[in-house]
Amino acid sequence: MLRFEPDVTNLGGVGPATHLGIGWRHPHYAALLERRPALNFLEVHSENFFASGGAALAVLEQGRSHYPISLHGVALSLGSAAGLDPWHLDRLAELVERIDPVRVSDHACFARGVHKGKLVHASDLLPIPFTHEALDVMCQHVDQVQERLKRPFMVENLSAYLAWKAPAAEAAWQEVEFLMALTRRTGCSLLVDVNNIYVNALNAYPSSAVDGRTEDAELACRAWLDAIDPPCVGEMHLAGHCRVSDAYGDIVIDDHGSQVCEAVWRLYGHAVQRFGPVPTLIEWDTDIPALDVLLGEVDRARAVVATLRTEALA
Repeated sequence: MLRFEPDVTNLGGVGPATHLGIGWRHPHYAALLERRPALNFLEVHSENFFASGGAALAVLEQGRSHYPISLHGVALSLGSAAGLDPWHLDRLAELVERIDPVRVSDHACFARGVHKGKLVHASDLLPIPFTHEALDVMCQHVDQVQERLKRPFMVENLSAYLAWKAPAAEAAWQEVEFLMALTRRTGCSLLVDVNNIYVNALNAYPSSAVDGRTEDAELACRAWLDAIDPPCVGEMHLAGHCRVSDAYGDIVIDDHGSQVCEAVWRLYGHAVQRFGPVPTLIEWDTDIPALDVLLGEVDRARAVVATLRTEALA
């Protein structure tokens, strides 16, 4: 069975520590190549590098000469009943062959379907129903991707802003049950986005998002993390979120536009205790700050792991 094995190489003299990386976005291309900060990997969005040449791919190859690269997709649409896009999968396979990434991933979602007899692609990551039929579709597509790429694949849990009602004849699973079944059937690994779990929990407990009392949301997140089999986790993501209030109500959005909040740092500590020091990424995709701000978040993640290790050895 295909599996990712977490790399626990020493980092900063702390002892076994997580591999730490950042999402490498255009505003930081030049600064990162010039400074080459102490990072263990860079992660990019696969679709931004599907061209067979050009400036973007040249920059990625420069980055690859200094850092391992993790390819993270946002448009493979693993949960689509319309099937995978052959062009997309071909481009991804070519990029994987060219870059030789340390990890390849996408989301447990769908983005393409049939509308009025035509295939259409949405501009968002849409949630799937957690049913046996949806699981069959996901497993088929994950198997297809792994066979095409000739390597194991990671699937990320989604921040979802709607949910499907299961057919009366089939009770829906919980998300974590669905994901665990996916790993058992395909041998894929999970990319656990801690912020996504927290965003979903805040939206499930609206008072948490409004008045700052996050106990119920954090307890729900801990239960989610505790239900995951540790060997299945190949990477973790950390990011910021925002709260939006308008005439339609209040909602928390996973916008990747701010620093990781204190509750997510606490949950990350819990996740490290449960899963071990698996590779961890700092994501920042909107209102992108100076590179030093992201590196400060990396230092915070390093400190979380170091503190846990010290406590474990005490």
